[in-house]
Amino acid sequence: MPASAEHFLPPKGDYKHLIAFQKAERIYDITLYFVENYLPKIGDRTVDQMKQAARSGKQNIAEGNETGTTSTEACIKLVNVAKASLKELQEDYEDYLRNHNRQIWDVNSIQCSNARQWCRDHIKQEDYMRVCTTRDDITLANVALILIHQTDYLLKGLLEKYKQDFLAHGGIKEQMSQARREWRDAHGMGYLNGKNGKYGKNGSDGNG
Repeated sequence: MPASAEHFLPPKGDYKHLIAFQKAERIYDITLYFVENYLPKIGDRTVDQMKQAARSGKQNIAEGNETGTTSTEACIKLVNVAKASLKELQEDYEDYLRNHNRQIWDVNSIQCSNARQWCRDHIKQEDYMRVCTTRDDITLANVALILIHQTDYLLKGLLEKYKQDFLAHGGIKEQMSQARREWRDAHGMGYLNGKNGKYGKNGSDGNG
């Protein structure tokens, strides 16, 4: 069978294996702990907003990966929604630190550099839950910001990959059309594609 006929619906792989999804999931875990322990539970819409933004980040990565099997365009849109949701969450964490006269770690500081390396080396939920229960709100908010920046970087890479795949292979309709043409050729039905021969380019059998 021609390659394009086999693979015009290629599996995107298990989204749970994506590092971007795993980091987004840790962001969600941290955020649930953070809002439950450091934000007022009554009369503050920020609690629900942060929960929803964190959930939207991970859910849209998952949905985008699954949707990508049939629609690269929809996949790209969903990943962009994930990026936007995490950006909204970033603003909430930065607002919290600023409004509480707390420091957003300088990107060049030793503290930030060590935390960035730790976040690159750790992905398990239990590792981050240990941070949640043994560090203060300032550290936790800054770790969340680091994770958000790392996830955003990974999502940019995913978007570029999806765009390059689209440029190389087209959308699902183009791939399906190509697969159908190759199937016809392989089964001796190329004349349906307007090739020379019976019912060829001009739709005739060559007898006028």
